[in-house]
Amino acid sequence: MDPVDAQDPRDDVAAAADAYAVAPLLNCLLREVGIRVGPDVYRLRAGGRLLRVRGSRRPTAPEVHADGSWYPLTHTDLVKLTAEELRRHTGLSNSELPADMLDSRDAVAALLTARAHATAPADPYLRSEQSLVTGHPYHPAPKARGGGPVTAWLPYAPEAYAAFPLTLLGVREDAVVEEGDTTALDAYGTAPRGYRLLPAHPWQLDLVARELAPAFADGRLVRLGRTPGRVAPTAAIRTVYATEYGPEDDLFLKFSLDVRITNDVRRLWRHDLLKLRRTDAAVTTAFAELPAAWLSDRGYRTADFAFEELAVIVRDGLRPHLVPGATPLLAAALTEDFDGNPLDRTADPGAWWQAYLRAVVPPALAAFHHHGVVLEAHLQNTVVAVDAAGTPVQALFRDAEGVKLLPDVTRDAGWERLVYCLVVNNLMEIADAVAERHPGADLWPAARRELARHREIPEIAGLLDAPTLPGKTNLLLRWTGADGADARYLPLPNPLRGAHAE
Repeated sequence: MDPVDAQDPRDDVAAAADAYAVAPLLNCLLREVGIRVGPDVYRLRAGGRLLRVRGSRRPTAPEVHADGSWYPLTHTDLVKLTAEELRRHTGLSNSELPADMLDSRDAVAALLTARAHATAPADPYLRSEQSLVTGHPYHPAPKARGGGPVTAWLPYAPEAYAAFPLTLLGVREDAVVEEGDTTALDAYGTAPRGYRLLPAHPWQLDLVARELAPAFADGRLVRLGRTPGRVAPTAAIRTVYATEYGPEDDLFLKFSLDVRITNDVRRLWRHDLLKLRRTDAAVTTAFAELPAAWLSDRGYRTADFAFEELAVIVRDGLRPHLVPGATPLLAAALTEDFDGNPLDRTADPGAWWQAYLRAVVPPALAAFHHHGVVLEAHLQNTVVAVDAAGTPVQALFRDAEGVKLLPDVTRDAGWERLVYCLVVNNLMEIADAVAERHPGADLWPAARRELARHREIPEIAGLLDAPTLPGKTNLLLRWTGADGADARYLPLPNPLRGAHAE
């Protein structure tokens, strides 16, 4: 459940925002630099201070021990304590991350206020994409929006139930760069002679206005108004779902966004775009043989003078890939509260969990072992389709930008990445959400049994009996200034080990 329990965020936005922001920060701090010394008590490794918390999956109400007593910590207090601990732990200083932590909390407050005065989408899929108020449960600043004013980003925030028109640009034909199938973009409007149509994200245009000013001045770029229909931002923020257009009214578009969100500035980088078609083709070929669906990143279009800034990727929509009668839901939303979460109505959590495993696990493992494709199968890149009873019947995966291919990465590195994304980020989070709603459910024997079905994969035996699994260290990664794509892992207890699968 949400970290604020039964409290209505509208009753006390400040307290609710603190609770939402404290939970993921505590998760990081306790996992990465804490040692459990009691049921709810942790000792910080470097400073030696004791912290006490309430709850486990979404810990809240932190207290620090001093002078023989326990003292409550606000989110601001916790940020200060975290910074002091990390300076001791790493020997490094960092002013940017504490600012992002505070920005993330303030963003949550703005989002809660906006949600209280907005109407959630009627479509359960969009509702799931726009439900992530907590966001990444193991990131110290999951809702930071680059420190900009609320008015700059709130109109485009999925968590605020946003929907907005795209800005239409014309790019002079001799400056257009594109690869793959981008024909769907031409249905969004009409470009004047000598120009090609290029939809743009309004927030991104504001962010890079200075860089684009010369192109508008000399005519390489012209403004053509806005799309008549609106798009809905998904949980990824810079990826939007378009359902109000022409013959192909079910499409995703992914834009550059020059804002740091979680670990990275979310620009479509040139090196990723240049390998997009190769990566997507490899995944598409793999999924032709798999019991799941891949939402293909068909191609991209941009301008040569603003290659990264104005790039847009065209991605398959959902409907052509869905099994008949199924309702798609973002897997990450299953770990939060939203109207329509099937975990709230299932009468048999064990059967639901087994169905989830059958949908998600086999295609991710087969893509790796038989095709050398390392899916970024974490919760935000996994869509789970459920039947009328809310039972998972299909998995759909997305985002070629995050996919790794063998032998571009070694098999060992690819397997570690897959285990983190699939088991730690995905299965462990879903299992915890199921267990929270249905106390006493014994879930890991079924997971062990599902994974054991794939013993033709050499790494499976080691996975089942390894004492630990790789957990990503987002707090230390950000504090030390490591590249967001440079994953650092620490060992976490493996719930598969010792689980009786009979």
